[in-house]
Order: sequence, then C-alpha cells, then structure tokens
Amino acid sequence: MPEQLQERKSKISASRKLMLKSLMVAKAKEEIEQEIVDKEAEKQRYLEEKAPPLQMGGMSFSELQVQYSHPHSANLLAMQYIVMKNFKFPQQELCQQLHAKIDVVDEERYDIEAKVLHNTREIKDLNIKVLDLRGKFKRPNLRRVRVSADAILRSLLGSKHKVSMDLRANLKSVKKEDTEKEKTVEVSDWRKNVEAMSGMEGRKKMFDAAKGPAQ
Repeated sequence: MPEQLQERKSKISASRKLMLKSLMVAKAKEEIEQEIVDKEAEKQRYLEEKAPPLQMGGMSFSELQVQYSHPHSANLLAMQYIVMKNFKFPQQELCQQLHAKIDVVDEERYDIEAKVLHNTREIKDLNIKVLDLRGKFKRPNLRRVRVSADAILRSLLGSKHKVSMDLRANLKSVKKEDTEKEKTVEVSDWRKNVEAMSGMEGRKKMFDAAKGPAQ
C-alpha cells in the first residue's frame, strides 16, 4: 500500500503543485476581501439603524442640549461631537495665528526672491556691456627689439657702473691650420694601419698577437 501511494503522488509534477498552491492562495485572498466588505456593510447598516441623522434645522444650542441631553438617547454621542467641533480651543486659535504668520512670511520670501532674480539679471547685463567695451579698444602692435647684454646691465645698474660682458673672452683660440693638421694625421695613421693589417702577413700578426696573451 505505501508503494502505491508513492506512485500516485509522483504522478503530480512540481509545476502543477505550484499552480494549485497559487490558486488556493488567490481563493483565500478573495474570501478575506469579501469578508471585510461584508463586515463594513454590516457596520454601516447598524449605525444607520441605531443612530439616524439628527434633525437640527432651526434649533438653537440650548434646544439641542434639551433635545439630546438624555443619557439613554441614541444620538448623545453625535450631539457631543457636533458641540466639540463648533467649540474653539486656545490651541486651535494659536494654530490659526501661526498659519497666518506663515502666509505673510511666504509672501515676503517671494518678493525677496523676485528682487534677487532682477538684480542678478542686471549684473549679467552689465558684465556683457563691460566685455563689449573692452573688445572695442585695439591693442597696439608691439615690435621685437634686440637689446645687448651690456645695454640690459646699464639699464639695471645705471650709468655709473661700467660693465662689459664679452662672452668670447674666456674661449680658447684655435687656429684653422692646427685642426687641419690633426685631421690629416688621424687619416694617415688609419690608412697605414689598414694597409699593414691586410694580406696574409697582417692576419698572421693578428693571430700571433691573440695567441701570445693566451699562453
């Protein structure tokens, strides 16, 4: 028997189980909502039956007290609510005064914001005008002037101090002939070395020179 029950249970897939659970939850939710609606309707019906609307047309406050002051009257609570609603507490008057002051402050704040916006617009317009005026004036074209180091020192130190800056004074004088001689010597030495090392004799000398330090 237990094996047969397990076989029957295994025929229902997991998706079908999930669908059945969701349907059950939806049905329970609908029943709960309907129950709430029924209770609210029953409550409203009971209130209309036990506390009908008051007939106060053309009655003064003293007449209302006489009419609905009986302790067993069904509309006693309704009459008390109306009396409390018409009576003004000191806290209520304070709240009204505060609201009136808040309205005044809001109006002042709005006026100040309008003035600030107007002033910012004027400042922007003035800045634009200043930029336009600056653009109208043409700047003079500057020329490059060559000034020697002696002239710069004279302008800085004055005419009393005589300073001369000869940048070539410390340089070593080299004649053109000396440089040509050095070049010819280097070239001649290089050619001689190449001619000496070429051929079998040169290779033999190189071999002997490399063999000597190895020994």
